[in-house]
Amino acid sequence: MISHLRPSIVAMVFFTLLLGLAYPLGVTGLAQALFPAQAGGSLIRNANGVVVGSQWIGQNFKGEAYLRPRPSAAGKDGYDASASSGSNLGPLNEDLAARIKAEAETLRAEAAGPIPVDAVTTSASGLDPHISPAYAARQAARIAAARKTQPAEVLALISANTEGSTFGLLGEPRVNVLAVNLALDARWPQPQR
Repeated sequence: MISHLRPSIVAMVFFTLLLGLAYPLGVTGLAQALFPAQAGGSLIRNANGVVVGSQWIGQNFKGEAYLRPRPSAAGKDGYDASASSGSNLGPLNEDLAARIKAEAETLRAEAAGPIPVDAVTTSASGLDPHISPAYAARQAARIAAARKTQPAEVLALISANTEGSTFGLLGEPRVNVLAVNLALDARWPQPQR
């Protein structure tokens, strides 16, 4: 019996050390060496070098002078990275329809024109850092008024921070909300709150 059990125990210990320790440490070390920014979380720093967020995790911005993200169902107040998830509400759910209707009415009160779908719908993770160029452009007049500038200047800044499709064919053009808000603050500084 022990002659059959010993090879099994040796194999289990060997593969535990190989696949549970050596492989993860090797991959982590390789990632840190080849892609240090990405392996470190793709952190974004402000002009003072302080980490203000990540390129890949959305945040909520509510001020009139800032580009707002799409709605989030992650956590109680949205954009809670520890509670990343969608709402899991189906298209016929009454709560979802009521939320979308309320958000659409708020957007219509702010500005006329079509409402982009990402302005009223959540992403699958609830932490999407990007919005569509159409949704960003729809917010330009509000941001310009709050920062006492012209909408055309805000639109130019948004355009300069619009990312194209990945490899020119994957996905749609998108705007990183945090990157634009940092650019807005760099161009038109806001008083400290």
